[in-house]
Amino acid sequence: MLQKLKREKNKIMSDSYETFKKDYLLLSGIDLNSYKENQMKRRIDNFISKCHQSSYQTFFKLLKQDKKIYEQFITYLTINVSEFYRNPAQWRTLEKDVLPALLKKFKPPLKIWSAACSTGDEPYSLAMVLREFLPFDKFQILATDLDLEVLNKAKRGIFLEKSVKGLPEKYRKRYIINEGNDMVKVSDELKSCIRFEQLNLLKDPYPTGIHMIVCRNVMIYFTEEAKDDIYHKFANSLCKQGILFVGSTEQIIGASNYGFTGVHSFFYEKH
Repeated sequence: MLQKLKREKNKIMSDSYETFKKDYLLLSGIDLNSYKENQMKRRIDNFISKCHQSSYQTFFKLLKQDKKIYEQFITYLTINVSEFYRNPAQWRTLEKDVLPALLKKFKPPLKIWSAACSTGDEPYSLAMVLREFLPFDKFQILATDLDLEVLNKAKRGIFLEKSVKGLPEKYRKRYIINEGNDMVKVSDELKSCIRFEQLNLLKDPYPTGIHMIVCRNVMIYFTEEAKDDIYHKFANSLCKQGILFVGSTEQIIGASNYGFTGVHSFFYEKH
């Protein structure tokens, strides 16, 4: 009897979660089916509990009524973990091998896309490295994210001091200004070459004519079907011989299926 009741309860919870996903898609345009189910459901259940809601239904009503909770929930879902110059060995490969090769293929201005840029640590790091090769007016960085709250933070360019701890000293001296109270800000000249925009990788049109896409430590949260779709769209977004730079846990299985060839670990060239 107890097992039967437990099965019925699990079915009700499963059905109500499916309804919540459909309702949330209509409300926000975010398709939760494109994220890994168990991981995402755990995160959502945890957030619902923190909001002192007893069901997906009551939580959905809260999202419609409370704009602040709605925005906090999007920020929570998008898992914003970032830091400047994350995985330094990969940035050194970018500086030593990838960018010199890219500049032999393409004339400036270079068009770079930092996809799912979070709080801006990555596009600002990109701007520092690119400036070693080109003046600021010879490259353009489009930095996009789903979450408007983190994009606004990125535009301000103010960070905790610990966010820049991995930056090489030459970049810290040139572009990072100490604000006190363990806070720093990036220089205005660094901001001049970056445009921040909202973009949903799962449904919005992608930019075209891009010479390099940087999308790191994001794809791990998506289902295989969503990843397949995004990699195809990345390939369409890139110029021929353009580069896709991915995260340290995101080697692309079957890269040739998307029109890519691995040129270095975590760097792929479009055929």
